[in-house]
Amino acid sequence: MDAKSVALRGRGQARRAADSTAMAVAARAGFTARGLIYVLVGVIALQIAFGNGDGSGRQADRGGALSELAGRPFGAALLWGVGVAFAGMAVWRLSEALFGGAGENGTKASKRAAAAARFVFYAFVSVTVLAYAVGNTGSGSGSSDRRTDDITARVLTWPGGQWIVGAVGVAVVGAGLWISLRALMRKFRKHLRTEAMSPRARKVTDFLGMVGGAARGVVFAAAGVFALVAAVRHQPGQAKGLDDTLRSFADTPAGPWLLTLIALGLVAFGAFSWCNARWRKV
Repeated sequence: MDAKSVALRGRGQARRAADSTAMAVAARAGFTARGLIYVLVGVIALQIAFGNGDGSGRQADRGGALSELAGRPFGAALLWGVGVAFAGMAVWRLSEALFGGAGENGTKASKRAAAAARFVFYAFVSVTVLAYAVGNTGSGSGSSDRRTDDITARVLTWPGGQWIVGAVGVAVVGAGLWISLRALMRKFRKHLRTEAMSPRARKVTDFLGMVGGAARGVVFAAAGVFALVAAVRHQPGQAKGLDDTLRSFADTPAGPWLLTLIALGLVAFGAFSWCNARWRKV
């Protein structure tokens, strides 16, 4: 067998692995873990909105969600499960980057590039969660606000740092608006096996996807605005992580009620992720 035949055979085996049941299970486990994190973040944000989270050291971000899990019965096992599930999500995204995803446009270069970026993100999340599970509490549970402040401060010291932070802020604002718009337009439907859903399941999934996606986009856009302010004022402390961004909604004229709506939206997005775990095309 010549080298070309061996390469083709290896590629075919890799393609079959990417389409395997095991890969589908990995993807669905990842969506389940993502849903759990968003629900926990939303619940913590609700507690903050009603005055039960201030001063308790609780963080409405991924670190806070992991701390919540760690404090539950069988917390270590839950953390390991979440970390492994995110690793499964990363592997699935890598397979999409290498071989293309489900759907007629799954092999487009832009889709594969986006899948590659998601692979890097979920691989990083998996590593931090697993590091936290083995006792490195400064890894997965670190404050998103402190990390954002540190990174912004470092970048602002670079030549052209203000422009870089500003450009990132604009990009994040644009991404947030894009996420919200796509959610309201129900673009997520094309990724779901709607033919396998009952009419009631479709209605519930549509509602969760629209409300949850819109709330998630608003949070992204708000974080981008704070990054822009940090760039314009050259004050890294103006940039905010997820926790401070969520808390800022309570400082608006609408008071805690706006944070409550956003928090419920994040819970909805978590539930929508569970719908993806059941009906996503993989």
